[in-house]
Amino acid sequence: MQIVCLWSGPRNVSTALMYSFAQRADTRVVDEPLYGHYLRVSGADHPGKEDVMRAMDCDGNAVMRRLLQQHEQNPHSELLFIKHMAHHLSEIDLTFMGKTRNVLLIRNPHDMLPSLTVQIPDAALVDTGLAAQWWLFQDLKCRGQSPIVVDSRDLLLNPAGLIASLCQHIGIDFVPCMLSWPAGPIPEDGVWARHWYDAVHRSTGFLPYRARSDFPSRLRPLLDECQPFYDKLYAAAIHCPLSQDLQT
Repeated sequence: MQIVCLWSGPRNVSTALMYSFAQRADTRVVDEPLYGHYLRVSGADHPGKEDVMRAMDCDGNAVMRRLLQQHEQNPHSELLFIKHMAHHLSEIDLTFMGKTRNVLLIRNPHDMLPSLTVQIPDAALVDTGLAAQWWLFQDLKCRGQSPIVVDSRDLLLNPAGLIASLCQHIGIDFVPCMLSWPAGPIPEDGVWARHWYDAVHRSTGFLPYRARSDFPSRLRPLLDECQPFYDKLYAAAIHCPLSQDLQT
């Protein structure tokens, strides 16, 4: 049995990646179980905040203990895939990461920030998750782990190749069903889906990458803050399959 934690930032196609793993017969997916905890400890003002906090346990440490215990006691679930936002780790005991395979999903802030500020108009560096991802990457390396870094642009440009490579890094077989899914929500969606998941609910697979032709000038200072963290993480990203015998 394996536990994979995806540590993303918002607007990074993380929900699409969760939907991809949800297609696997051997996998259970969980959607942002630390979101309520983060809203409680940070006081962040997000769309649907009160609904989120009412719908879930807002004690993040208890949440992670319970998830790992349930997985260990369930003989029918071979892989547990937990989608997280990296900045949700505020005031969380990281001991559980000794039992998880950790993947960081990043996105160039030039592409991400205009999308993020639709939902969070006054977004700051903390809202992007990039600083938290860089801190987490270094922390995991210090713990002797080899965190996997996946870039969302590379994923959208070559879904089959990147998903196959990710699976091989995790140590699981790639299955072609991970490249598509039925349109609409899935039962595992969080209650915040109506605020954030409109595009993925209309999709039936990874959407083609589209480069932005413009960038709002008001976001330039935030872009300047974000870019160094992204650049350092991208330097560690996986880009292609490890071997040539992967079937897509």
